[in-house]
Amino acid sequence: MRVLVVEDERKVASFVARALRENAYAVDVAESGEKALGFALDYSYDAILLDVRLPGMSGIEVCRTLRQRGVETPILMLTARGLVEQRVEGLDAGADDYLVKPFALAELSARVRALIRRGFHKSDARLRYADLDLDRHRRRATRGQVDVPLTSKEFALLEFLMLRAPDPVTRSEIVEHVWDCHFDSETNLVEVYINRLRQKIDQNHPAKLIHTLRGVGYQLALRD
Repeated sequence: MRVLVVEDERKVASFVARALRENAYAVDVAESGEKALGFALDYSYDAILLDVRLPGMSGIEVCRTLRQRGVETPILMLTARGLVEQRVEGLDAGADDYLVKPFALAELSARVRALIRRGFHKSDARLRYADLDLDRHRRRATRGQVDVPLTSKEFALLEFLMLRAPDPVTRSEIVEHVWDCHFDSETNLVEVYINRLRQKIDQNHPAKLIHTLRGVGYQLALRD
């Protein structure tokens, strides 16, 4: 899961980003409305946390522009306490929910989870391919009738492969969707996680699902 945090106060942005990363989200941070718009139009996110008060382009303007451009990513507006008109304006601009500052991290996490669940209707809360099943709500994977224990990053990688199956995905696409923009492209972390998934998903199964396509990337597919 990838989340965009739009917040101009560095301490708040760092605090929120750290909390989300500890809950296994890949997080990008934008400190202005213009930068947020660029991120949201260039990358795919599962949720956007958008502060109303931003230097230059406001959060309301960012939200309205994204909706006008067809971006349907769930948006959680962060608003100042007591300013009902801000919340109304944000919802009218296309936001899905709002959270009043200051907020508890537990509530923030719950709101983000709820927001992402709402977005699942655009794809599916449960992904299936061959005998592989992924429950995105319960974060549970099974192959056949056997549970497959996965770390948070392994789950995110498998989720992305299944969303695209049986089409191939490139290494750069995996980095974009599973890790954040600060990923060190020189590391072999993608290859390491692909191998871990192979061991957990394909080991002890005659039909292999995860394949390397030399010069292209990877593919989750059932081959003859």
